[in-house]
Amino acid sequence: WALMRTISASESNVSRPYNVIYGGKTFSDFSRHPDLCVTIIWGPNRGKCSTAAGRYQFISSTWEEMAKRYHPKPPGLFFWQSYSFEPQDQDAVVHAWLSDRYYWKNDIPNLLRQGELDRVLRLLSGTWTSLGYGIETNSMTRHLPQIYREVLQEEIRFAATSYNRKNALALIEYFPKELDKGTVEKALRGLDFPLIIMPAVISDLPSNSIWFSSRVKIDDVKLVAKTLINAGVKIKAIRPFAEGGYFSEKLIRVGADPQMEERSPLTLTQVRQASKFTR
Repeated sequence: WALMRTISASESNVSRPYNVIYGGKTFSDFSRHPDLCVTIIWGPNRGKCSTAAGRYQFISSTWEEMAKRYHPKPPGLFFWQSYSFEPQDQDAVVHAWLSDRYYWKNDIPNLLRQGELDRVLRLLSGTWTSLGYGIETNSMTRHLPQIYREVLQEEIRFAATSYNRKNALALIEYFPKELDKGTVEKALRGLDFPLIIMPAVISDLPSNSIWFSSRVKIDDVKLVAKTLINAGVKIKAIRPFAEGGYFSEKLIRVGADPQMEERSPLTLTQVRQASKFTR
């Protein structure tokens, strides 16, 4: 969803994006794609016309092609019936399309988890030409990486808030690294805690640190630490978050801290015997 919101920020950055057509005018009939061809007045395609419409600025031919593949509510057997262009259907088609690893010949969700946003934007720029590697950049293009990071954090905070209201278990947030060679993720998935995989921020160090927020039980922190140490991960620091440094009161974060790199790894005995962990 964060990627979809980023595409929308570049393609239809208006207050009501679902019913906007190329050029800024709007339509009201969501029973089908509006298919209105508006003359392009600037850029490399000036003089041609565009049928782009909706939050993701689908041209009519692309909408028909992708709706046939991914639309949640096919129109039936009658050839004159059209695919609904309702907001939820625009979202559903794009979500399914972006998730289709066979179409893109890439696993886009996995690339995002690995922090490969630039690669994803480049991959999609042939379809959405304003994403930074296409032929039609705009005033939002250079801000897209920051927009993506901000909306991703916003969505995670929302999910965590909803989770906190319903659950007693801690959440684990992990920033994967190539140097971890899958060991950390495999160990964490063996626990009963929900796991959120984040884009890597520091990728030239292996995971070496654990942070935790205010309402996490010390035994849960120890369990995560012992599990990782038993898996061969060299955990060098276990600390509470700095004030305001987390988005959930029940969060355990596993990642890399360059300042801890010269420290000796903690032992299982040290973790077991600790009565608390401090900054």
